[in-house]
Amino acid sequence: MKTVDFIKGAGLVPVIVQDYACAKVLMLGYMNQEALAKTLAEGKLTFFSRSKNRLWTKGETSGNFFWLQSIAVDCDNDTLLVQAKADGPICHTGSFTCFEDTSAKGFLYQLEKTIQQRIDDKIAQSYTYQLLQKGINKVAQKVGEEAVELVIEAKDNEPNLFLGEAADLLYHYLILLKAKGFSLENVEAVLQARQKIR
Repeated sequence: MKTVDFIKGAGLVPVIVQDYACAKVLMLGYMNQEALAKTLAEGKLTFFSRSKNRLWTKGETSGNFFWLQSIAVDCDNDTLLVQAKADGPICHTGSFTCFEDTSAKGFLYQLEKTIQQRIDDKIAQSYTYQLLQKGINKVAQKVGEEAVELVIEAKDNEPNLFLGEAADLLYHYLILLKAKGFSLENVEAVLQARQKIR
């Protein structure tokens, strides 16, 4: 890790904390040299509390610790970007994030919202809406077709064709999730539950 410049901020640097899995911004805190050293040594995020004027390990009262996954220093060496895994809600309000925005977590989530909108708004000219209207069997069949086409392209050496089929499969998979009443977050939860590493 690059050397952190604590001088600019009178001994403190801002720390932006993201969820390691979805990159959602969870909170902003501050660290001094001692807090950073403790975080690196213990793997639990420790901040310097400006209101308490002392070191503060996130979760020391709630039990919802932040477990360090990665840490990066910005180009000016005076801000940290931390990715962490939380044991539970991290905001004192009980929310997943200290910020109001709990919307999409990236392009795939935006795409999922677009699919939802096309269906909810019953946009007749939309391919997505038309496919869903044909029923679950047709949607599932289309996912199967796209999966086979991806496998076929995987055997060749045509990156553009392979990526095109991968995109087609992912798009139709999102429609199938919607048709079954599930979302990407539901799938994420299953994958996270299977993860044994903290």
